[in-house]
Order: sequence, then C-alpha cells, then structure tokens
Amino acid sequence: MECNFTLDNLAQEVLNRLAKMLDNSTCGWRQLAQVVSEDPKFRCSERDVTNCSLQVLNATGSPGRSFLALLVDRSCSLLFLLQCLRKIDHQEAVQLLTAKATEQIRVTVQPSSQRATLGSRVVLACRATGPPGLSYQWFKGKEEISTGRTPELVVCPLGPEHQGSYICRVNHGDTYVFSQWAQVRLVRSSPGLSAGCSSGVFSGSSSGVRIIYQPQSQAASEGDVLLLECTAVANPPAQYQWYHNSAPMPQHKIRLLKIPCVTTAHRGQYRCKVFNLFHEMWSDPATVSIESEEGDSPKISEEVHPQMTNPPTLSNQFYATDKVALLIGNLNYQYRSQLCAPRADVHELSNLLRQMDFKVVSLLDLNWQEMHSAVTEFLLLLGQGVYGLLYFAGHGYENYGNSFMVPIDAPASCTSEYCICVQNILTRMQEKETGLNVFLLDMCRKRNPNDEVMVQPGLLKVTANTVFGYATCVDAEAYEVKTENVSNGIFISFLKRRICQDEKVTVMLDKVAEDMGRFEITRGRQALELRSNLSERRSLTDLIQTSDCSAASSARNLQWAVAHVLPKSHFIHFDCGVKVQLGFAAEFSNIMVIYTRILDKPKEIASCSAQLTDFPEDVDIDVKKSNQETLVEAGSLLQIKEQLPSPELPSLYTRICSLQRLKRELTFTVCLRYAYVNLEEEVEESQTVTAGKPLVSKLNLHQPRPSSASSSLSLDSCTISEGSSFSEEFAPLASNAWSLFATSNADKYRGKMNYHSN
Repeated sequence: MECNFTLDNLAQEVLNRLAKMLDNSTCGWRQLAQVVSEDPKFRCSERDVTNCSLQVLNATGSPGRSFLALLVDRSCSLLFLLQCLRKIDHQEAVQLLTAKATEQIRVTVQPSSQRATLGSRVVLACRATGPPGLSYQWFKGKEEISTGRTPELVVCPLGPEHQGSYICRVNHGDTYVFSQWAQVRLVRSSPGLSAGCSSGVFSGSSSGVRIIYQPQSQAASEGDVLLLECTAVANPPAQYQWYHNSAPMPQHKIRLLKIPCVTTAHRGQYRCKVFNLFHEMWSDPATVSIESEEGDSPKISEEVHPQMTNPPTLSNQFYATDKVALLIGNLNYQYRSQLCAPRADVHELSNLLRQMDFKVVSLLDLNWQEMHSAVTEFLLLLGQGVYGLLYFAGHGYENYGNSFMVPIDAPASCTSEYCICVQNILTRMQEKETGLNVFLLDMCRKRNPNDEVMVQPGLLKVTANTVFGYATCVDAEAYEVKTENVSNGIFISFLKRRICQDEKVTVMLDKVAEDMGRFEITRGRQALELRSNLSERRSLTDLIQTSDCSAASSARNLQWAVAHVLPKSHFIHFDCGVKVQLGFAAEFSNIMVIYTRILDKPKEIASCSAQLTDFPEDVDIDVKKSNQETLVEAGSLLQIKEQLPSPELPSLYTRICSLQRLKRELTFTVCLRYAYVNLEEEVEESQTVTAGKPLVSKLNLHQPRPSSASSSLSLDSCTISEGSSFSEEFAPLASNAWSLFATSNADKYRGKMNYHSN
C-alpha cells in the first residue's frame, strides 16, 4: 500500500539542513519560490516573500526555513519539491532529498526462492511502501524482463530457461531500492515436494531445519475451533511464523495455530515459516474451507510467500556508518577454575580492532549485573549501518543451540538465569538495523547438565549480515596455552594473524580455521566453527562513511569520549620542596594505571619516593603489586619508554582494577617518603588526591538497567587523556610479542593447556 509522502514527514534535522542550503542568493529559496508558484496551490504573495526575507534580522532566523514552513502548511509533497529543485538546478538539495526519498521506499514483501516442477506456475511478488507512483522493474540476472505498476512476476509454464536468479527494483523517479535475490529452480516431481516450497540458502551447521509434522488441510463451519500444527526440529531452536493467504499473522508465532471461533474471513491457504538464524523452511500449504450459511466455499488463489529479509545493496564497495566493539574477558571466577588467557586476548584484540577504527570497549571480570549493563550500553552505541562486534573470553556453555556467557559471580551449578544469552543480544542488535553483526565466542561449548531450561530468544530476523565465530565446536572445550610471562587462548593466537586482512569476514575466519587445523597440539581437540548468513562481502576493514544524517554518529563520538575520560596529570608540591607528577593511563576500559614520578627535589634530600595508598574499597588493588618500579612488576600489559632526567629517580606504578564498581569519586593518598643527606631516618608527607570518576566508572554498570534502557553516556574505547604527558609514552604491545606456536617449539607447550570449562 502506497502513502502520500509530504514534507511534514521529514525530520526536523533534514528540514534544517535543506533550509541552510536554500539560504543563499544565487540558487536559493527566492528562485525556488518562483518555480513552485507555477502551481496555484503554492503561489506566494508579496507578503509571504517579505516575511521570509525579514528572518535575516533575527540572529537565529532563516528565510529558507520560513519558506519551507509555508510549503509544509500547504501539504507540499516531496515529489513536487524535488521536481522544482531540479528546475533551479540545486544539485545539493536534490541529492539530500533523493536520499530521503529512497529511505521512504521500503520493501515489505520480498520475492522468495522457489522450487517447482516443469510446466507449473511460479509467482514472484515484491511489494513496497513509499511515495505515490512506485513502479516495479524485474531482472533475471542482468537482463530486464518486466516493468510496470504490478508488483508480481508470473512465470507460466515454467521451463528450463526460467531457472536462475531474479531481483526486483522498486523505482520512484530517479530513486530506487532493490529487493533480495530469489532463486527459481526446477525439481523432479515427487510426493513430498510442492511448488513454491523453498529452503533458505544460508550457510551454517549441517543440522539445519527439518519439519517433522506438516499442517493439514481441513473443512470447518463458522463458529468452530481451527487448529493447525507445524512441528520442526532445528539447531539453534526453531522459531515459527504463520501466514494466511501470504500475509503474516503477527499474533501467531508458535508451532500451534489456534483460532477459537472461525468465520468466513478465515478461509484460505495457511503456511508456516520455520526458521532459525541460519536456515528457514516453509511448510506444505494447508487449505482451510469455511462453510457459511449459504454453503459457499470459494477457490483459494496461489500466491507467493514472502521471506522477511532486508534487501542487499548491489555495490561492490561496502561501508560502515560506524564500528563498535565490546570485548569482555572473565578470568577471576568466584566459584570455578581461574583462567589466564582472557586478559592478554582482550588486550591484544583491542589493539588490532582500534587499528581498523573500531570504538573498543574492553572490560575484565564482570559479574552478572555488570555484564548486563555493559551489553545494554553497547547496544546504545549501535545504529543503522553500524558494524557491531562482541567478543567474549571466559567460561561458557551451550544448551539447545543457545550460547551462554558465564559471569564471574555465577554459582558452580549455574543455570541460564545466572548467565547472559548471546542469542538474546543478537535479537536486540537486529533492532538497531546494524550493517554487520559479528560474535566471537572464545569459550567452551559443553552442555550444562544443571540447566534443563530451553531458553526462547526473541524473534530473530533473517538479516543476512550475521557471523558467529566459535573458538571450538559443539560439546567441546576451548584451550589456552600458558608460558612463563603470559597466556594466550588458541583462538586469538591464530585470529590475530588474520583479523586485519581486507577480506570478507567469513573468508578471514575460514583461514583462521585452516591455521588452527594445522596446529599439532589441538588437532582433534579444538577446531573453529563458523556459522554465518552473511550475503555481502563485508569486512572488518571496511571504511567508515557517515550517512547524511550524521547526528547519531556525532552523538556516538561524544558519548564515547565522555565515558572514557582519564584524569589529567596532577603536579603535587610538598612542603619539603619535592615536586611529584601524578599520571594516568588506561590498560582496559575498567583498568587504569597510575604512576608517580619525582620531577624535582632539593639537593639536601638524598632519596625520595611517592607511593599511593588508601584507595576506596570499591576498586581492586593488588597490594603486593602496587607501587612497583616497572609496569611488568605492577602486573600491567602496557609498555612505556622511560625518558627520565635521572635513572636514580624511577617512576612507581599502581594498577587499579574493577573501576566499573566505583560508586563515588576516586580518592587516594600520595605518600611521600624521603630522607635527608647524612640522616638515616625517613620523613613522610602525604596529600589526598581526588581523581573524579575515570573511564567507565561514569556508567555505573553496577546499577540495574530497565528493559528499555536509555543513557546519556555510552561505552567506547579506552584512550589516554590529552592532558597527560604520559599519553605519548605508551605503545601497544607488538603483535609478535608472543610467538607461542612455532612448530619447532610445539613440544614445549605439551601438558600446559587449560580449557575454559563450565
């Protein structure tokens, strides 16, 4: 059904941008006023023109905006305004409104792939909403075969020459959108196959979707109860959507269709679409005839059955409107075995993703509430066309096709209520109309015998833009390798060599899988599993190209910066004459390193050091590793090139963890200990420092989020404060810092493997 799209339907931001374009003397609102006046409905009086002109006297006034308000009041259509702008040759304004017109064309019924027998009748349907005057242009491959106002393409009788790929272009003037591709295939006639019944063509596991009970045709009388059943087995679990005469029935999304009191309006053909993230299948049609008091029972027309997917773009070059990544590594569990690899894996993956312009949020050791809040904040950063990536390293399990990430506070015999379901996150990501969804799950996928609940995620859409990279196969463990200094997971050890390659995500992960398959230690024990329905050549290296409506991108950038501000460097002057620099750097989004450096001291002081004490109980401090002379001794993965005035005055480093639990401003004490020349006794001075709420502590992840959360702050990558002289001294770890898996050293690591078991 088409709608009459007027200027009143445009967002205020678009009208303001258009007004700014029209506020010029050479090709602006005055020239446009002359052209629109050719239609008596939009003819402007001298008073109207004068009132628009007087807007320049107002500091915030806009003649163009005032003129557009006149057109809005008179219900000017977008199509008419576009025609007038083309007449005055205002290319910039035409480009803006053409893009908005394209956004208004939405394909509501996609052509579905079909398999049919020789000589049968095949109907491909593509229906769209948008401005009036839509036309439908059908192509078989690159060849145009039909153009007109009819949204259906009928092929009858079906012959071998009709096999192939079909697509529909919905046109409105110079603007257009494409439907999805539909495949038409000839099949041999067989009892179990009916024309028009199609299976999805998505790659995934071999388990697929299989219908084990088909709906049955039946006759009923008005007032009867109608029951139709369609049962399927699938991995991940199947979801259902019933259709009546090709139209979806929004209230019927379970295997059993029940209508308590039927009328003649319920007669017709029923089919059920059964699907999960990777596969879909249509049931056999079931014809329901309803006898009215006159006893009539009309024939049922054969119509195509739509597949609800978003149309792909046909461009060879793809762009992201933004790129956001949430990386969570859980290693210090309260009720299960400790892990080592997540810390190094998250840190190294963060550095690689930032090289590809991802806004990275890296968090370690989250409990259930913090994980839930972090995911909610991550979702707020997503929007139309954004690439979203979620990486999790830690304990996990998989039940009934659903993956569960285990928080650090989950009980030993935990169930799904104590964990985070990955498929639920995907459902919420799809609502944001993201351009690409990537899940990298570095965890075990053994079944959890304590959890018998079959979780039903929200309704998943077949968006053809989702990739799952599992570090291991179903019912298997994911391993990590320990060395003297650092531990890496097997998955990240191979992923880091490939992830920055300019290749389709699935191609890149396939190569990672091949590399892992050649690794002697894990051969036969751990293998990467890839599940994907990605239909386009999208890569993590794709460039960011903001859309015309850049407000969302600007908001993301602003929120990203606000949520991860580091304290500025402090310069503390003590009564004894010593000057101490206090600096800050981010190791993860919730872990910060504070250093103290002696900048100046009187000659009569022989030695001194500035140590940090008295931190709040909210944060975690390893007392044994605080106030250390090197970052390695402090337990940090950061690296710094020291350029001190004297090697006798080194810096001291302290690592502050769990900043997400900080409920108030971060305060601590700087304790200066020094000794005068020829005096053995040390003297102490101290000062209290308040550092505000650094990094993600501003987000208050410890607080519950409502189901429809909104926030003025969002997560983003950890950065070093511009005000800190420390910022230029930190360098990311080199990608070849740990060469763990050289073939010649394979024997060295035997027997040192840990796994992320549940």
